[in-house]
Amino acid sequence: MIFSNFYYITKALNPRIHVLNPKQVANFKKAYPELPKNDWVDAWVIADNLRFGRITKEVCMDEKFDALQKLTRERYHVAKNLTREKNRFLSNLFLKFSTLAQEDIFSDKFGATSTAIIEDFFSVDDIAYMDVDKLAEFLNKKSKGHFADPHELAETIKKAARSSYRLPKTVNDSVNQVLAVSLVAIKALKKQLETLDKAIETQFALIPNTLQSIKGVGPVYAAGIVAEIGNIKRFLNHAALAKFASLAWSEHQSGQFKAENTHMIRSGNRYLKYYLIEAANKVRVHDPEFKRFYELKYAKTPKTPHKRALALTARKFVRLVYALLHSNRLYTPPKGE
Repeated sequence: MIFSNFYYITKALNPRIHVLNPKQVANFKKAYPELPKNDWVDAWVIADNLRFGRITKEVCMDEKFDALQKLTRERYHVAKNLTREKNRFLSNLFLKFSTLAQEDIFSDKFGATSTAIIEDFFSVDDIAYMDVDKLAEFLNKKSKGHFADPHELAETIKKAARSSYRLPKTVNDSVNQVLAVSLVAIKALKKQLETLDKAIETQFALIPNTLQSIKGVGPVYAAGIVAEIGNIKRFLNHAALAKFASLAWSEHQSGQFKAENTHMIRSGNRYLKYYLIEAANKVRVHDPEFKRFYELKYAKTPKTPHKRALALTARKFVRLVYALLHSNRLYTPPKGE
């Protein structure tokens, strides 16, 4: 916000804005352990750091990108809060109904029928001893006839209830209250996402782009990517863009040794990284080329295969994003796809 205000105040001077990472400057100062801490020394350290020529990318301060960025970054935080709230909900659900939390009885544990079971029944005993016909009728009503065989589902839920452990009544009361509050929070966060998505789509309509020509990339993820990149001409190539988005890996080599598995860098733009990974996750479902690439990396990774394969897929996706924005052309899938 400080840099935004500074830019608009001095806009007539046509300034070029660069933002330094304070953590990197602090680490640079460690090379001078004898220096004190004051404003004059801090300014000197920053100037000495810049003397090496390692200046960050110029910040894109175009008003339309800045306006869009405010919305997409807020959406990022709301989405993260929603994920955390869902994880807390599932942790407490395990206490009340352990088998329901562990098994895939419902395709969506936050769906209308699943949440109705959690809200309407005080304990698993209420489900375990309930008449199967009444439970089937309850499921059919809550799902609005969605399930082909509600009786079979009712039997499955009763079996799950019988196999779940029981909580003391006082603890069960507290867990029910926590779950109820958590569900309210989840619904509120989902509503916030819907509001932000509409605002993002409206604002993004003012910015011409070609990313939505990629099947699976909707206006929200495309907006998140474009808002953080700004002018693609800032980046020399797709490798520079990937590094800016923290989708690059460090090197660990000494003599004849070179590590095969290294960590991703963490000094890049977390918002851009998030939207690139989320978009890549959608693209791999719709695009055969990205799907093959993801599955290949997934099969080769013994530890956390989805996380690593998706990161590598996002790195491949960066090449496509850079090419489309740089040439301002629509995406054409490879022939035969």
